[in-house]
Amino acid sequence: MTANMNEATTSAELQTTQQEMGVFERNLTWWVLGCIVVGIGLGKLFPDAFQTIGELKVAEVNLPVALLIWLMVIPMLLKIDFGAMKEVLSHGKGIGVTLFINWIVKPFSMALFAWVFIRHLFAGLLPTEQIDSYIAGLILLATAPCTAMVFVWSGLCNGDPKFTLSQVAINDAIMLFAFAPLVALLLGISSITVPWSTLFISVLLFIIVPVVISQLIRKLMLTKGQNSLETLLKRLHPISLLALLATLILLFGFQGQQILAQPIIIGLLAVPIIIQVYLNSMLAYWLNKKLRVVHCVAGPSALIGASNFFELAVATAIALFGFNSGAALATVVGVLIEVPVMLSVVAIVNRSRHWYEHH
Repeated sequence: MTANMNEATTSAELQTTQQEMGVFERNLTWWVLGCIVVGIGLGKLFPDAFQTIGELKVAEVNLPVALLIWLMVIPMLLKIDFGAMKEVLSHGKGIGVTLFINWIVKPFSMALFAWVFIRHLFAGLLPTEQIDSYIAGLILLATAPCTAMVFVWSGLCNGDPKFTLSQVAINDAIMLFAFAPLVALLLGISSITVPWSTLFISVLLFIIVPVVISQLIRKLMLTKGQNSLETLLKRLHPISLLALLATLILLFGFQGQQILAQPIIIGLLAVPIIIQVYLNSMLAYWLNKKLRVVHCVAGPSALIGASNFFELAVATAIALFGFNSGAALATVVGVLIEVPVMLSVVAIVNRSRHWYEHH
């Protein structure tokens, strides 16, 4: 009976998450543009205040950002039931495709695109001293698969909720162990020095601790019933959104001078991100078709394969390279284009269903 209750709770949570794409999510791109304007304006008006915030660090990890990231990430992780990983056998092919894209194709393809576009094709249009940092930010963005918005994307393409939940749970479990070594490997390949101690602290603070806290809270809430967890998630949702906006304002407060001097930077950084989203999503979709995976699994597989855990990427970029770094700016560009690009992938998946199911 307990198992049935847990399954019902999980299903109800997923249906709620998938059906909700609120005003904020639909307009995320505009919110980010607003944060650019507000952040740049406040950075010019109160430079000393931003400098003080930037110096509040322990082992190179900025404490205000750490707090904001926790407020962003923990509510998202509360939705994850690691017990859902038992569903992996029922969707083995789809899980395998997504894992291949998330952990083999996506990080390395982004490293390749960053090398081609940032180090070579666009090098003359970018500040030379930030080239390595931009590449690092793009790699960070591609190394961690998304944990939150994919529930929305899955719902929009009528994805199987159990597959989506089990895939996200597996990715989160892998991320606990694979994120730091993979980042270090790819940055090393790109000849970028990695401060291992800072990277380890970042993984501890922004992955391990939030996962532990969220799962403890989740278990506590579920002992009081499904409604208790749903009520908590609704209360935390606006706090999570405000934390994201505050983080973006801080970033643009520090990045303002660079952006005003070279506004084309944002557009140039967007190019490899957009290319790799379409490459990874369509490759995952095609592989699922070749393996005859049902469409309700192939859709979310393609979307999970392409999307990024930008909250973690932003936090790690700030910890490793600082507020003023090109790495931090590159990760924020990922936030800027997340919604319109992923909605276009959803549209492709939905409109191609007849082609997909025609063998």
